[in-house]
Amino acid sequence: MKQSKKIAGLSSLVVILLLAVPLTARAQEEAPTIDPGAYTLVEVVDGLARPLYVTHAGDGSGRLFVVLQGGAIVVVRDGERLPDPFLDLTDRVSPEARGGGYTERGLLGLAFHPDYAENGRFFVNYTDNRGDTVVAEYAVSADDPDRADPASAKALLTAAQPYGNHNGGHLDFGPDGYLYISLGDGGSGGDPQGNGQNPFTLLGALLRIDVDREGDGGKPYAIPEDNPFADGAAGAPEVWAWGLRNAWRISFDRATGDLYIGDVGQNLWEEIDFQPAGSAGGVNYGWNAYEGTHVYSGEALAGDAAMPIAEYGHDQGVSVTGGYVYRGAALPALQGAYIYGDWGSGKTWAAYRDAAGVWQNTPFIDTGRQIASFGEDEAGELYVVSYDEGAVYRLAAADE
Repeated sequence: MKQSKKIAGLSSLVVILLLAVPLTARAQEEAPTIDPGAYTLVEVVDGLARPLYVTHAGDGSGRLFVVLQGGAIVVVRDGERLPDPFLDLTDRVSPEARGGGYTERGLLGLAFHPDYAENGRFFVNYTDNRGDTVVAEYAVSADDPDRADPASAKALLTAAQPYGNHNGGHLDFGPDGYLYISLGDGGSGGDPQGNGQNPFTLLGALLRIDVDREGDGGKPYAIPEDNPFADGAAGAPEVWAWGLRNAWRISFDRATGDLYIGDVGQNLWEEIDFQPAGSAGGVNYGWNAYEGTHVYSGEALAGDAAMPIAEYGHDQGVSVTGGYVYRGAALPALQGAYIYGDWGSGKTWAAYRDAAGVWQNTPFIDTGRQIASFGEDEAGELYVVSYDEGAVYRLAAADE
């Protein structure tokens, strides 16, 4: 979730910095055509209590699964919410998440195993009754595909959280089959514990683990051999990238495998980070020495910092929500556009590389909603989760 910040004086000017990064070896695809007036949001389901994320199981069922901050995962089939939750972790998540006040704790992430249709395994990320991060594995019920088996719970990874904010919380499987886990810097403000530039801690980092093998000593996951600190000598073995303040939603381009990270800023700048498919881990994204491309603390970097591909100032919003590269069939002009937005202002943008490989960015739909998340269905169509309205919308053509 986001750090609570007030929106002040949003201007009509888009102040966005975009940086060029080298092209990968593959051919540059044709740039998308961005016409905000050609698109709208169509409501899929409403009446949800503080929804945070929407995803699919990859099992051909067409179902959507919506994560509710208070601890439940609900199923939406053909636009109808099923009466019983897929999984209810209300008694396990932080008590603050069960109420109506603002909190960054609760049930935060969900990812289905790439072979879910065969093995029924899925993973959740939540903060527990102590406020600490838990990543756990569950299995679908043997009797009902719309219900999980609560007795199948298996804790994989835990991390103590020193403060109540900046928990990260996203989960996603990469094209390599490994599970990626985002953890914030531990909270408060300005990273007082220096976690962002400490690769030996799991906080302020993007983790990468193998959930299909046991690790040494019976650990419920293994460390991929090509993790940058796999031997633990120069950093925590689980760490894939670090220097992140509070990565709120990551995604992999389903066509290319490129990784996008929406990292929430401190006081002035929100950023989108990027890692091309096939590149090595160990990337340092700069926090808290930098906020976006701007010096923040001025502390020494633990290795060279990779600058964001896009950033915007707080005249445009207050807390970035990372999105997805559009790869659906319904909106062909958007092919290849990375759609992301802002939690506070409800604005969205489309980022893409032009024919010369230079990152471009353009304003997209101004939703007027608290954008808790974006999501994809199995066909690659794009969804927006509205926290304040308790609803999920599908991106559609304006004339639909």
